[in-house]
Amino acid sequence: MNVLLTGHKGFIGRHLHQALEKRGHDVLGIDLERRHSDALDFFRHDDGAYDLAIHCAAVVGGRASIDGSPLGVATNLALDAWYFRWLIRTGTPRAVYYSSSAAYPVDLQQPGDIHRLTEDDIDLGLISRPDNTYGIAKVVGEQLAAVAEAEGCRIHVLRPFSGYGEDQDDCYPFPAFIRRARERQDPFEVWGDGGSTRDWIHVDDIVGATLAAIDHDVTGPVNLGWGRATSFDQLAGYVTQAAGYSPRIKHLPGAPQGVHHRVSDPSRMLGFYQPTVTLEEGIRRALNT
Repeated sequence: MNVLLTGHKGFIGRHLHQALEKRGHDVLGIDLERRHSDALDFFRHDDGAYDLAIHCAAVVGGRASIDGSPLGVATNLALDAWYFRWLIRTGTPRAVYYSSSAAYPVDLQQPGDIHRLTEDDIDLGLISRPDNTYGIAKVVGEQLAAVAEAEGCRIHVLRPFSGYGEDQDDCYPFPAFIRRARERQDPFEVWGDGGSTRDWIHVDDIVGATLAAIDHDVTGPVNLGWGRATSFDQLAGYVTQAAGYSPRIKHLPGAPQGVHHRVSDPSRMLGFYQPTVTLEEGIRRALNT
C-alpha cells in the first residue's frame, strides 16, 4: 500500500513506520523535524493519492504539558480538523485516527471503586468534561472522524491508554521511573499521592493492535489497554524491584497528577487482538536497553 504517516519520528510513529515498511508498504513520513514537512501545511496543500493515512502527529508532552500548556495542546484541534478535510478532499479510502483515553469524562475517573472505561462511556452527542484541552481535542476529533466516515473514508478510531516503551521521552512517567531506577535514586520520587492508577500498554501492542484493526476492518472506537489497574506506587515497586533495590518512596503532592483512575475495559480490542508485552516484560526490556 501507499501510506501517509504523520508524526513518523515520534514515539508511536517511528514504531509504526518500521512495522509498515517491514510489511512492504511504501510510506511517506511527515514530521515537524523538518519545517517544510509540517503536517498542518501538508494537509492544507497536498493533493496526493494514498491507500491509507495514519495520523500520529500531535502536541502532547506528558502530564506537565497537558496541565501546564493547554493552549499549546489545543493546536491539535486545527491539526486534526485539517487532517479530516484532507482525507475528504483527496478521497483517501482508509485512515487511522488516534484518539486517547483522555477523551473519557473525568467524572468516571475519580477516587473510590475503579470504573473500567468502555467505549460507550463517551457520548459524542453530549460531551462530558474530558481531560483538559487535550481530551477535548480528541473528542472533537472523533466527531470529525464520523463526518469523514459519512463522506466515504473508512476511519479506524483507536483510544490508547497509557502507552510506554524503552525509547519514550523522559517527560512521561514510565521512562522517568526507569531513569530513576537506573540511577538507583533513594528516595524515589512519585508525583501525587502514589495511589492513582493507570492501564499500561507497550508500544509494540499499540502498533500490533493498530495493524490488526486495519487488517480486520475494525472502525472503532476501540480501547487499547490491558484492563490492569496499576498504581504509581506499584509501578515504582515493580521498577525498583527489577533494578534490584528497595528505596524509600517520596511523594510529591504538588506535582501534576491527572485523574485518579484511568483503566480500560479492553473487551472490544480482545475480539481481534491479544496484547503480548506484559508490564513486567516491558520494565525488563527498558532496564536492559
